[in-house]
Amino acid sequence: MSQSEVEQLYTLLDETTTILRSALASSYLDAFIENVDNIIDDGQVQVEDGQPTEAVVKQLQEKYAAINFSKVSPEDVRTVIQLSMIKAIKEDSIQSNHQMTPDTIGFLMSFLLERVTKLSDEFTILDPSVGTANLLTTVINHLQAETKQKATGYGIDNDDSMLAVASINVALQKLPITLYHQDAVDSLDIPLVDMVVSDLPVGYYPLDDNTKNYETRADKGHSYVHHLLIEQSINYLKPGGFGVFLIPSSLFQTEESKQFVEWINRHAHMQGLINLPDELFTTKQGQKSILLLQRRGPESKQAKQILLGTFPSFKNKPELAKFMREIDKWVASNLAE
Repeated sequence: MSQSEVEQLYTLLDETTTILRSALASSYLDAFIENVDNIIDDGQVQVEDGQPTEAVVKQLQEKYAAINFSKVSPEDVRTVIQLSMIKAIKEDSIQSNHQMTPDTIGFLMSFLLERVTKLSDEFTILDPSVGTANLLTTVINHLQAETKQKATGYGIDNDDSMLAVASINVALQKLPITLYHQDAVDSLDIPLVDMVVSDLPVGYYPLDDNTKNYETRADKGHSYVHHLLIEQSINYLKPGGFGVFLIPSSLFQTEESKQFVEWINRHAHMQGLINLPDELFTTKQGQKSILLLQRRGPESKQAKQILLGTFPSFKNKPELAKFMREIDKWVASNLAE
């Protein structure tokens, strides 16, 4: 689809969501979820307790007739849903932990996984904090396109609304991703996977009893949820598998970092830590980095030189391309068999 066609599709979604929002007196996000569920259900409008009215149902169905997702590429579907979520975040003042990973960061994480994994077969991938599935589907679409290998994905989240959007994302993109509504710190009913990608939530995990079996749990008080989810991710990686995590740049500057690093050294190889450009963040406290970990296994090894650096400004395409080539050189020197 051209950019204008994508915009037209988004506009139709926005118009129908707004009509439904007004009719149901709901949040934009809830109206969006119900609206797209109607579209997926062949344009059948869900009516409960007489709402929406027959007049609104007719108005919606007339507009639904112009919406056809069957010929839309997965990436265009993802873009349309992303635009809708940006509108929802603005309209409903959704908290920052629920906001989506920017595409530029998603593409960098995809590139990194593509380069370090050297896929030659079907692969499995987990996101333990899947949210709307924007990051997970970005990575799967990129890896399937570049490697021509099929993916099977798993996404975990305990937020009903975010998982509802993820379900829409997965259904419309026709991707083989299984979603689980649960706390990712609890035991997961999934197989070991080839790789993990996640934009981790940041802060304290309130349920101390759930962390008793975690080596990264705090000695006193609540534990950092991002520490726990990285440990959980490594536990569900196949030996030698890679995890790429979006983390606070201050991760290794906290009092708990010594214990966290000791855990990494026991169970994984810290292969890379790349800072993201300052321009992506409004405050220094909000700055993020990309952490590359590899689960220890019979054939894994610590890189002779950890991949360190800072991505150049995304506006400076020559420098960005140069940095990508440096990553290729690093992989050839440190990870190639």
